[in-house]
Amino acid sequence: MCSACDSPTSARLTVRAAAGEERGSHREQREHVAALHALLVSNGLVTWTAGNISERVPGEDLFVIKGSGVDYDGLTWEGITVCDLDGVAVDGVRGPSSDTDAHAYVYRNMPEVNGQVHTHSTYAAAWAARAEPVPCVLTAMADEFGGPIPIGPFALIGDDSIGRGIVDTLAGHRSPAVFMQNHGVFTIGRSARAAVKAAVMAEDVARTVHISLQLGTPVPIPQADIDALYERYQNVYGQK
Repeated sequence: MCSACDSPTSARLTVRAAAGEERGSHREQREHVAALHALLVSNGLVTWTAGNISERVPGEDLFVIKGSGVDYDGLTWEGITVCDLDGVAVDGVRGPSSDTDAHAYVYRNMPEVNGQVHTHSTYAAAWAARAEPVPCVLTAMADEFGGPIPIGPFALIGDDSIGRGIVDTLAGHRSPAVFMQNHGVFTIGRSARAAVKAAVMAEDVARTVHISLQLGTPVPIPQADIDALYERYQNVYGQK
């Protein structure tokens, strides 16, 4: 759910209906995704009820996503709705996020993606407001994003336009994050947790590069070094 997107002044906004009943399907995964939302709060990525996490249901044409306007405080599995890949709720009494169509479009068109996150975190959204990619001037950026964080096109909320912009921007791109112009951050990952990590990292580097620009001109990292850093971090770093 995107609280800034729930304004009744937006003609594009559609109210997503709940499934109308709660059968408790995929409860363990819904509990997991509900718990992940606490990481958005603890990392300062969300305000009020803005933001959402979704995750694909393994082996089924379904995903789970936070309900529209549901508070983070006390968020439980019942605040997470099960949807099909057309964005239609199939289980749950909470209407799903107003970003559901965007998430659904990504899952339909990027089968490698199993998790997504959306936030309006401050520094990342500031770059989005300027429609300016974040240049790759930090080794941490090379590690996680494999280059600059790209800017996606402006798109209104309420249909799959945002999803189309995400797919068009990230197709063939190593970055798991895109800053949608005048909007905020959308991240993808092999799991919902991986997408959360990308959202946390995106805000961190957006803040650091902003501060660097206040001090002068950041020094870019040569492409060959970016490639080497990305390869090491993705395939060597950590416990395998």
